[in-house]
Amino acid sequence: MKGDISKEDLYESVKTLVECEIPHIHLNQHKLFTLFSIAFQYILFQSTKNPGAYILRIEDSQLADKLAKKSKDPSTRKFLQSLLVPRKLKYGKSMFFLDFFHIGSWNLTKDIKSEKLKGAIIVKNTSSKPMEFIDTEEGEEDIMANLPKDYFLTTLQENMPKTITIAFEQEFENVESLSFPFIKKSKPQSISGVTIGKDIDWDTFD
Repeated sequence: MKGDISKEDLYESVKTLVECEIPHIHLNQHKLFTLFSIAFQYILFQSTKNPGAYILRIEDSQLADKLAKKSKDPSTRKFLQSLLVPRKLKYGKSMFFLDFFHIGSWNLTKDIKSEKLKGAIIVKNTSSKPMEFIDTEEGEEDIMANLPKDYFLTTLQENMPKTITIAFEQEFENVESLSFPFIKKSKPQSISGVTIGKDIDWDTFD
C-alpha cells in the first residue's frame, strides 16, 4: 500500500519499544496510523514472548474501521480486519480483544483475570471527546455520566503491566511520552493562502 512505513523504520521503532522500560507510554506524534502500526507490531511480538490477554481499546468502531483500512503495514491491517467483528481473536498462545471507550463494549474484557493481562493499546481520535455521553431513553440511567476523566485509560493502567496510548495533543496522568525520530514534526497546512480550521483531522490523511 502506498505510504506504508518502511520495514527498517518499523523494525527500529518496535525495537525501541522492546528496549523501553517505561510501563505506560504515550505516543503523541501526529501520524496516528503509523503509530498504531508500530504499537501493534510491538504488542504482537510481545504476545509471542509473554502469552496472555492483550487489549486494543479504540475510541469507537468508526476509528477501528479506519485503522483496519489505513494502518501503515499489511500485517496490522489484516489482523485488525479479522478482529473487528468477533472482537476476540487467538494468536499463538495469546488472546487479543477489541473494545471501545464505552463500558458497554467491555463485556469481553471486564472479567479477564489480572494475572492474564499483559498489555494494551489505547487509541484516541483527534476529532472527538473521550467517553462521550450517549442519549438515553427517558428514565434510563446513563452509565457513562459519573465516570472519572480518562476512565478508558486508567482502568487499564491499574491492571496492565504495559500500556501504549496513542493520542495527539492530549495529556494524561501516569504516562511518559516517547517519540520516533523518523516522524518529522507536522508543518502548518496552507492552500493558496486559504486558512484551514484547527478542527480538521489531519490524521485521516496519514
